[in-house]
Amino acid sequence: MEKVDFKKLEKAFYLPGREPEQIKLPQMPYIAVDGTGAPDGESYQQAMELLYGLSFTIKMSRMGSWQPAGYYDYVVPPLEGMWYADSMALEREQWRWTSMIRQPEFVDQAVFTWAAAHLAAKKPQLPVARARFLYHSDGLCVQMMHRGSYASEGKSFAAMTAFMQERGLVQRESWHREIYLGDPRRTREENLRTVLRLPVRQV
Repeated sequence: MEKVDFKKLEKAFYLPGREPEQIKLPQMPYIAVDGTGAPDGESYQQAMELLYGLSFTIKMSRMGSWQPAGYYDYVVPPLEGMWYADSMALEREQWRWTSMIRQPEFVDQAVFTWAAAHLAAKKPQLPVARARFLYHSDGLCVQMMHRGSYASEGKSFAAMTAFMQERGLVQRESWHREIYLGDPRRTREENLRTVLRLPVRQV
């Protein structure tokens, strides 16, 4: 059976066009790590190790003696980040964020607890307690695909703001979401693809 790839299965969520559009997102299960600091800082890098460590522990459970009920093989979804507006004007070391990786629907609190215990035993130096499991919905949003460097995202956000003003929409939360479809270590800056998403409400 072919692996489930959410990017292909749910293209509306992961592959929007390069012009702003309106979308409503359902509730999804996530593993998340909250933190403060620059993306190249120790806290963020540790969050990445936790998120991928837990996500691949669950994915590879099919190779062990225990497997979650309803398990199916899948591609681990892309890294996502919620960045909080009240911190973005501060120094990079003070940025607040929640980094997340979506999980398949068979993952629940019990599966997460098992994965956390398994990873903690394998890598006791990792502060696994930083990670948490949650269900989250972005709800009504405006989103678009940003191409290029993270530093140039301002142009895309300006286009999204204009789109919102034309339709009587305002941002309803203090965060914006980024979904990273390219690895900056392996992808030329101008070819990076990032889904940008703003939660909105009608005025």
